[in-house]
Amino acid sequence: MTSDADDALSWEGDADPSPQRPGKRDEPAAAPAAALPQGWKAVGRDSESVGRIEADGRISDPEQPGHLSTPMLLLVGIIGGIYLLYTVGWIIGGLNLQASALFLVPSVMYQVAVWSAVIAPALWFAAVWLLTRRSAGWVRVLGFLAGAALLVPWPFVMTGAVGA
Repeated sequence: MTSDADDALSWEGDADPSPQRPGKRDEPAAAPAAALPQGWKAVGRDSESVGRIEADGRISDPEQPGHLSTPMLLLVGIIGGIYLLYTVGWIIGGLNLQASALFLVPSVMYQVAVWSAVIAPALWFAAVWLLTRRSAGWVRVLGFLAGAALLVPWPFVMTGAVGA
């Protein structure tokens, strides 16, 4: 059994075939991104491009939104579950009212209205989530609560699962 220690410590093509000129200088390395400790604020020209030093020592990107706190994550999960229940409520309530609603509106109009109401909670959740990424937390909470108040599936609430 033969072992080649030199092969283990080298890689094919790792030697640079072009010789270095003695007078040639290397380009200076790019300066690391400027960063401030937590709680400090940069002012002046290009201050919005200054990152923050996180507790674990890494530099955060100011363009990236921060992580969700635990209470906000819980609230988003709860509101997401409520919106999912609203979607199910709109499906059940809309299908239960179909027979009585066809006396008032044509079938195509009713189907468009019901399926628009079914996807409305998901669209509201996505809109609030995407449009409030860089906003304060209370703005996101207000958007979610406004949707929870406006998107209540009234056909299901008024008639229940068995119909009128």
